[in-house]
Formats: sequence, structure tokens, C-alpha cells
Amino acid sequence: MIIREDILSVKRIVVKVGTSTLTHDDGNVNLESIEKLSRVLSDLANSGKEVILVSSGAIGVGCSKLGLKERPSSTKGKQAVAAVGQCELMNIYSKFFEKYNHTVAQILLTRNVVEDEHMRNNVCNTFETLLEMGIIPIVNENDTVSIDEIENMCNFGDNDTLSAIVSKLTKADLLVILSDIDGFYDCDPRKNSDSKLIKEIVEITNEIEACAGGAGTDMGTGGMVTKLSAAKIANSSGVNMILTNGKEPKVLLGILDGEEIGTLFRAN
Repeated sequence: MIIREDILSVKRIVVKVGTSTLTHDDGNVNLESIEKLSRVLSDLANSGKEVILVSSGAIGVGCSKLGLKERPSSTKGKQAVAAVGQCELMNIYSKFFEKYNHTVAQILLTRNVVEDEHMRNNVCNTFETLLEMGIIPIVNENDTVSIDEIENMCNFGDNDTLSAIVSKLTKADLLVILSDIDGFYDCDPRKNSDSKLIKEIVEITNEIEACAGGAGTDMGTGGMVTKLSAAKIANSSGVNMILTNGKEPKVLLGILDGEEIGTLFRAN
């Protein structure tokens, strides 16, 4: 077995989980998956790791809560569903983490917050204080203020980008993006059975970017392009990033044991 030696020393880890991991194919909440994730992250915290969770899913969970079969098309519709879903999602997380004796805190961000020095410092101080108290921050974009007039200013665009920015702000050692795919391939494995998993990327070249495809599931927004964008942000900030499948959250335990899982994007 190949061991990634430098991953063994990771102390602070940011984990990003997508809507596809939190919901079933029909859009309903996947409680088993969320509980597994909560248990694994709690175990990592018990082992002395500092854990930050960046969680998508507010709109997906909101759709499930309201019995909607698809995401609203209007901005105000998405805002309303996100408001319901964020409340429900945090309630679910809080219950599961409490089961494993851990407290969670909600942090909602918009781009203008992290671009303003004063507000950015406040956010960083909040992260540090929560981690010092042994509390697990759960981060999401503040969808309810992303109205049309300020959408371009305030939006991160996706939570892959948000997770990379969070890893930069918190000076994390590692960012792990849990997706619905095993890693980064040389071409789309859903369309090409001969595709090959690239286990390590030390530089995001034009050739690597050409391998990126479109979005994944219907309920999510992220695709390989956003994963590469996140890797660029994280790597340029000195943070290693691993992209892997989040179907079984216990994969995080193997990653932090140094196992060669998923695709490792090496920090510059």
C-alpha cells in the first residue's frame, strides 16, 4: 500500500460535502449518510483533529422538507426553500453530532464578508474560538441574501469554491471534497469506460483543465470545473486538497491514515 506520509501529520481539516451525498437520488434527505458523516467527523475530533464542515444541501433538504420534486427556478423561490432547508439541515446535524457528544455551530458566509478585511478578521476569530472550544463549525453560503441585485457580488458560485476559501481563511492543513465520483479522471468515467483515475496532480495544466466535465447530479451545482477552481485556491494557499467519493464517509479515516484514496492536488 502506498502511504501519503505528509497527510499523516494533518491537524486541521476542512471537509466539504455536496448535496448528492446528503440526499437520495429522488431528492429526499439521506439520514443514514448524514449520520455516518457525523459519526466519522466526531471520531476525527475525538482523535485530536480540528474539523470544519462545509455543507451544501440547504436547497436540496428544503425541497425534501416541502415535498418539492425539483429546485425552484426563481431566485426568491430558491431563497425561501434555502431558508427552510438550512434550518432543517442544521437541526439534523445538531441531533446526530449531539448523539456522539459533539456540539456544532452554524456559520453562513457571503463573498463580500470574506473580501472585507474587518469582517474577514471577525470570521477568522470566530473559527479559531470555536475550534479552541472543541466545537465543529458547519459552514454554508448564506443563500437567503443572494438576491439578483447583489448576486454577482455576494455569491461564491458553489460550495467547492467556498470550501477552498474556508481552508485558506482557517489555514487548514487539508481540504477534502466529498463528491459523487471517486476522484479526478482523465475523461468523464460516466461516458467513457476507459477513463483513468489520476491519483496525484502537482500542477493544474491546460491538459488537466481539458479533462474537466460538466456538473454532476441534478440536485447539486458542482462539477469538475469547480473542483479544479477549488484546488487552485487551496493549493495556492499552501493547502493540499483531496477529491474523493463521499458515499461512505469513513473514507476520511483512510485518508488521514495516509492511504492513497481519491485524487491529491498538491499544494504549491
